[in-house]
Amino acid sequence: MNRVTVWYDGACPLCIREIGLMRKLDRRDAINFTDIAAPTASCPIDRQLMLARFHASEDGQLLSGAAAFAAMWRAIPVLRPIGLLARVPGVLAILEALYIQFLKVRPHIQKRLKPID
Repeated sequence: MNRVTVWYDGACPLCIREIGLMRKLDRRDAINFTDIAAPTASCPIDRQLMLARFHASEDGQLLSGAAAFAAMWRAIPVLRPIGLLARVPGVLAILEALYIQFLKVRPHIQKRLKPID
């Protein structure tokens, strides 16, 4: 099993909640979670680009958007079926279209969430 690396915005209340849930589900410790809001964090591409979309790497390939979520899901046994479904022709395109729509409302959701202490 190859480890998956996930980069997330540790300054985003929504991201923190989501990654918190993924950490709990990642009982095999198969995912390396990297907070790119930390000044010392290493980013494989421009930090602003990474903050604009969700990124992960799987099998050495950098992925973004729905493909990155699918890679993360495949690394977590309970979510693996959803991640594998994303490999069915056409499914990833639908998930990406939904992700793009989500990106439009994400700032509004982020504003409503209080920071986690």
